Amino acid sequence: MIETDTNNLRINEIFFSLQGESSRVGLPTVFIRLTGCPLRCGYCDTAYAFSVGTRMSISAILTQLSGYQTNYITVTGGEPLAQPACLALLSACCDAGYSVSLETSGALSILGIDSRVIIVMDIKTPGSGEVERNDWSNLEHLTSKDEVKFVLCDLKDYQWAVEIIKNKRLDLICSILFSPVHGKLDPTILATWILHDQLPVRMQIQLHKLLWGEGPGK
Repeated sequence: MIETDTNNLRINEIFFSLQGESSRVGLPTVFIRLTGCPLRCGYCDTAYAFSVGTRMSISAILTQLSGYQTNYITVTGGEPLAQPACLALLSACCDAGYSVSLETSGALSILGIDSRVIIVMDIKTPGSGEVERNDWSNLEHLTSKDEVKFVLCDLKDYQWAVEIIKNKRLDLICSILFSPVHGKLDPTILATWILHDQLPVRMQIQLHKLLWGEGPGK
């Protein structure tokens, strides 16, 4: 379901943790997790955010953010862009002086996102079960500050991702992240494939899961 309210947002949780993914891994970050997602990826680890949430105004969100001593904010979901007010939230966080990143599935348009925001965009693989939802036109709107992420289930996903990188020339657009599905694809095996093929990618392992395991608020 895609929200229509442009003044308030449904918030699943706001929490302080270490960034577990992207080029900002390890940085103390406040996460704003929005409720709702139109996708149903087979490996989803945030299904608890599909429907549960509390309405908050952007000013109330900013007030809560001010209680944390960090400059880094990540807006995530679910799929945050399913709520139109997400765009205003992103700009408001930038205006407040935060360094802001957005985690998005790549299934919804990224047009209209504040140019100050770092976009971390998934490209859904066959193993996700949602490969047909990729909005390839989004690649035209990414810049060198942004990142694309492939969450990989197996060798088939890896080989598919390699072809996409070559065909779309992704390495000329922005940074590329390869992430093994936690508990499904052995990270050591993925690392071996990357080195063998000499790919222009950054491999990442979800730091937060290594530290705290599954569950909300971490």
